[in-house]
Amino acid sequence: MGETKKIYLGAGCFWCTEAVFKLFPGIKKITPGYAGGHVKNPTYKEVCSGKTGHAEVAMIEYSPSEITLEKLLQIYFAMHDPTSKNKQGADVGEQYRSIILYEDDPEKGVIDEYIKKIVPEFKKPILTEVRKLDEFYEAEDYHKNYYENNRFQPYCMFVIGPKLSKIRKEFGIKA
Repeated sequence: MGETKKIYLGAGCFWCTEAVFKLFPGIKKITPGYAGGHVKNPTYKEVCSGKTGHAEVAMIEYSPSEITLEKLLQIYFAMHDPTSKNKQGADVGEQYRSIILYEDDPEKGVIDEYIKKIVPEFKKPILTEVRKLDEFYEAEDYHKNYYENNRFQPYCMFVIGPKLSKIRKEFGIKA
């Protein structure tokens, strides 16, 4: 499989993040989970309460020889509104905040430079939280491959489906 790296991205609901990144070659594994909070081993119910400090994130394991961190950031900033505080669409709360968690300082440098470069593209300030990963907690199994397993569930049809169509169009991906 070659060398892989990981980045942890919160862009609202992790079901959306997982579904979007599955569209791209070079992504080796996507794991929904929780990060950025203060409670050990939180459950989905606890995270949804807004009392754990965690965000719903997707751990994106990727091959840097096939897809760059810059490309991942381009996808990430295209798939959600980084100027919205603790809200993406109908998903409201700290657990849905825009957050990037990195593992090492060179990654932070790439992230900071990328954000600086795209600031002029937005009318409002980018509120994406950028910080080093403390701990990642894998989400419960029923969150994995959520879109593929629940395509006809209303949230998938009305939120994830249109988001995937937008990303496919923007990045020239055939359905």
